Amino acid sequence: MSPRKTTRSSSTVNTPHLLGPRRPGRRTGRLLAASVAAAACLGAVAVPASAAATSAGPEPVVSRGVTIPAFYNPPAQLPSADGSLVRTEPLPLGLSLPGLDGRRIPGTATRLMYKSTDAGGGPVAVTGAYIEPSAAWRGDGPRPLVALASGTMGQGDQCAPSLSLQHPLTIGEGTVSIGYDNIAVYRFLAAGAAVVVTDYAGLGATDRLHTYVNRVDEGHALLDAARAARSVSGASITSASRVGLYGYSQGGGASASAAELQSSYAPDVNLAGTYAGAPPADLTEVIKGIDGSALAGALAWSINGFAQSDPSLKAVVDANTNDVGKAALKDASTMCVGDAILGHGFTNSKKWTANGKPIADVIAAEPKLQAVLAQQRIGNLKPAAPVRLATGVQDDIVGHEQARQLAVDWCRKGANVTYEAVQLPNLGDKILTNHLAPYLTDQGSAISWMTDRLSGRKAASNCWSMPLQP
Repeated sequence: MSPRKTTRSSSTVNTPHLLGPRRPGRRTGRLLAASVAAAACLGAVAVPASAAATSAGPEPVVSRGVTIPAFYNPPAQLPSADGSLVRTEPLPLGLSLPGLDGRRIPGTATRLMYKSTDAGGGPVAVTGAYIEPSAAWRGDGPRPLVALASGTMGQGDQCAPSLSLQHPLTIGEGTVSIGYDNIAVYRFLAAGAAVVVTDYAGLGATDRLHTYVNRVDEGHALLDAARAARSVSGASITSASRVGLYGYSQGGGASASAAELQSSYAPDVNLAGTYAGAPPADLTEVIKGIDGSALAGALAWSINGFAQSDPSLKAVVDANTNDVGKAALKDASTMCVGDAILGHGFTNSKKWTANGKPIADVIAAEPKLQAVLAQQRIGNLKPAAPVRLATGVQDDIVGHEQARQLAVDWCRKGANVTYEAVQLPNLGDKILTNHLAPYLTDQGSAISWMTDRLSGRKAASNCWSMPLQP
């Protein structure tokens, strides 16, 4: 495994102002608008952050004032089989009620650590959560499973989706994390489908940095979560259960990648369908949309993650970043989305580079960086099961055109694709609203489509209509 990641203790947390003093006026207003828009759209509920490790072990990892439970410290040795459970423990859901039959509503949750294989072919411990629903499954066949890949949460361990199920709103020393995908989790549980959530490689697990938007790491982690769920004590799902892959934004890329990799990597997963919302399929194009936006900090997460996967890239990164950029990369490595918006929102990446040019220009001049992004391209493989791909036509963060191109690429390969162009008015440039609004407005249709696949109903591809679709 890679060396243990560096995390900040509560006594060494830095304020997120490494790029110099914030500009007054318009920039401050845009930061506040982005933060308010995100919070309003995502409907957070405040729950106190964890204050102590849950079991004996090494000195607790503290990330921006939040103590990471010892459960998330991987052991030195992992099982050989992908999807094998390493450990489990009960996970109290932050939002739940006692049921008349004694079971919690909407379900009983279990925290997971399981083994996966990373992009380099090495073993990696991944954490997550499985929720056994209290509602009965009323569709055809046995109770199905939804393997859910969360949208962008950040790179700090305190941002892990499984922790957000316990604490929908986590606030530490300079950190804010909101479990916005809990909405979709609870909707699937209400329909009687079991849900497993992956934290991805290195998000939560304390041994390495999260390899943000690495398509192989994310695809493997999601598929292995589906495998691991079958072994959870008390789980009603089996190898015969239909499985749906579901994700938006970063999660859309993860579910799209998993759909492509399933037939070769996890043919034992009974895949019924995939929802890929706003997938970052072409990172070369996505970088252009993120640069200078409220989510500019995601550029740092990408760079950190690829250097984690390929240590030889560290020399390239060092040569092409100035002192401000190096400090920003380090700062971002423990940030969640809220921190990144307030700390690095609307930053132009040319402030981080040694030559004063945007990161997109730096990549264009570096063959090794171009090769890295080319390896991350989604759309070169054909998904074996039906896919529903949704993209907001006004999305200026995870660009609409590159997401539409993924649908075209899959259609040309003969895949069963349901393409949905979500048409909304422009809700504000670069402040995340054009990216978040389709997530909410399309969610009901996406869950309905997925529920049909989990019930065994056939999906009708609309690839024929692509020339007419925006």
